[in-house]
Amino acid sequence: MLTRIRENRPTPRWWAELLLIALVYAAYSCGRLLARGDVSAALDHGRAILHYESVLGLDFERTLNPQFTRHGWLGIPADFAYATLHYLVTPAVLVWLYLRRPAHYRRARTWLMASTLLGLVGFALLPTAPPRLIGPGHGFTDTMAHFASYGWWGGEASAPRGLGHLTNQYAAMPSLHVGWALWCGILLWKYGRNPLLRGLGALYPVITLLVVMGTANHYFLDAVAGCAVMGLGALVAHWIGRFRTKPPAVSGGWDTSAGERLPAQRQPDDATARPGPTPSAPAATG
Repeated sequence: MLTRIRENRPTPRWWAELLLIALVYAAYSCGRLLARGDVSAALDHGRAILHYESVLGLDFERTLNPQFTRHGWLGIPADFAYATLHYLVTPAVLVWLYLRRPAHYRRARTWLMASTLLGLVGFALLPTAPPRLIGPGHGFTDTMAHFASYGWWGGEASAPRGLGHLTNQYAAMPSLHVGWALWCGILLWKYGRNPLLRGLGALYPVITLLVVMGTANHYFLDAVAGCAVMGLGALVAHWIGRFRTKPPAVSGGWDTSAGERLPAQRQPDDATARPGPTPSAPAATG
């Protein structure tokens, strides 16, 4: 009887996964610092992005930022969201996949890591100042500096007070805040069985997009670039998945019961080896 051979991959060891993720995140953090680039060029890139957005009618951050600055009930929660969710929700989704959807964990983890490393390439090639740093003449307010008394951050992005030198403020392009949120949203929507979980997966990337623009930390085109990086990362993860070692298969993945032969393996005399009617002997004459 023919039976399909199924791939049986063991669940990764949790400590090995933690070590791998810690190494990639350390490379990401160090890479951001090393990719600071020229501040003057970063300012020019930021102003150029804003100009192109204005021409295309995509400068949504111009409308959102004054609202988040004027209304504390919008700006303060947005600042907390920008400073925390990026570092809380993404690991939580990874842990959820590891525990509840282990069959999909490896591909999702590879997708996230590949996209993050691709984002570092963007930081190095195109250092970009966020809207809050391109100058007062453009009408943007740094809401995190404006509402700093309500949180632990200072006037240097989401870094805690006194640790601003440990972050790269000129790494706006692409927005991995949006990219990671998109990753979380897709996985929660795709693998979540609870309608509430799927609904949160749909809302989270949208909320993140509004937050990064309303707080003047990213341009809309930064968010578009963040989504594009996640798309490239998904292609890389798919390519890596195709070349993983798989267990040997018989005849394209089909196996047989013990002692049974596949049709192509049967000998010509197999068909005649089965017992059949014995021809009767000719009657004797005499």
